[in-house]
Amino acid sequence: MDTYYDPRDLNLFESIGKDAPELAKKFFDYYGAVFTEGALSEREKALIALAVAHTVQCPYCIDAYTQACLEKGSDLEEMSEAMHVAAAIRGGASLVHGVQMRKIAEKLSL
Repeated sequence: MDTYYDPRDLNLFESIGKDAPELAKKFFDYYGAVFTEGALSEREKALIALAVAHTVQCPYCIDAYTQACLEKGSDLEEMSEAMHVAAAIRGGASLVHGVQMRKIAEKLSL
């Protein structure tokens, strides 16, 4: 079955700058700087990226940061926990908007 997602496309990511090389360079310089060791370790940053990848549902990012997490020493238990943190935040964010729904519904019901 053909799908839009092709894991091989991840290897072509840097070609995205072909028609705007200056902007691509700025992005990739920034991107590289973000993932260097700082107050957070590279391993911690990879776990955060994996959680965010699940939140934004990017299959390319999930592939890339699953590999990065493993390469940086994370195990499946840590990666799974990071994914569940992302799911809890995303679910909570959806539910908290129910407060807005209730306020509007109560206002309109008066």
